[in-house]
Amino acid sequence: MKSPCVNICLIDPETGICTGCLRTLDEIAGWAGYSDRKRDEVMSDLKYRRARTGGTGGH
Repeated sequence: MKSPCVNICLIDPETGICTGCLRTLDEIAGWAGYSDRKRDEVMSDLKYRRARTGGTGGH
């Protein structure tokens, strides 16, 4: 199963987003249960989060 996890797990207290993969806690917790389509949607959204936050998380 593909995952944006980069094993840098640190949740930003202000945004609630992991500084490593840029997912929310809900996305991280639900990842294994998501359909391929849902995971693809989140992966696509991570590109926009990275651009907005200047983050480097995910692939």
